[in-house]
Amino acid sequence: MIVLKTAREISAMRDAGRISARALRLAGQAVEPGVSTYEIDTIVRKYIEGEGAKPSFLGYGGFPASACISVNNVVIHGIPSKKIILKEGDIVSIDVGAYYNGFHGDNAWTFPCGKVSDEAQALMDATKESLFEGIKAAVVGARIGDIGSTVQRYVEERGYAVVRDFTGHGVGAKLHEDPAVPNYGTAGRGTRLLPGMVIAIEPMVNAGTHKVNILKDEWTTVTADGKLAAHFEHTIAITQNGPIILTLCD
Repeated sequence: MIVLKTAREISAMRDAGRISARALRLAGQAVEPGVSTYEIDTIVRKYIEGEGAKPSFLGYGGFPASACISVNNVVIHGIPSKKIILKEGDIVSIDVGAYYNGFHGDNAWTFPCGKVSDEAQALMDATKESLFEGIKAAVVGARIGDIGSTVQRYVEERGYAVVRDFTGHGVGAKLHEDPAVPNYGTAGRGTRLLPGMVIAIEPMVNAGTHKVNILKDEWTTVTADGKLAAHFEHTIAITQNGPIILTLCD
């Protein structure tokens, strides 16, 4: 069931989104060679809790950390660890959510660790731009398939592949709500977008095959061919005046 939000609820979600965005920015600033993903996760948790919010991911479905931190060929759901030490040239996808005053904010970004290869930078750039192309397509009267087809076309025209096994989603009082928001699809198909819908658009893009594998920890999801992956996400509200990004720092 899709839950439409009132203007007041969207305003409250903007507060949750702002905390999520600031936590993500702090996490990104900590991405440097020699830093562990555990240290970054600690920064995220301390900031969110310091704002009177709760990390959305901590304990969610048994997830043991406050942020998903995924390095290089890890697509999503990387578990922070003292043993994972970042090195020059890594690309680091960080997914952060905050629960505040009854609502969640959810966002992700892929950060370079020091100087990265041209290949890695091009993948990150294409994934980020596909997110904003998808947001542009999220207008009242359009359909979910319009978002997915826009993202897919942008990504595939540049020689990359969109992950099929995981999608974006609705966001609200629950971290994951209806509808699912795939990063692929057919224009003109799927749920019609209505004012008051709040969704997370989150392209997960692989340099090689779209196929992924989930490791034995039942969380860490890696590219099937070992090639790089990038992940970008914003929570947005569908309004009569166009899409509004809720996960902004200011």
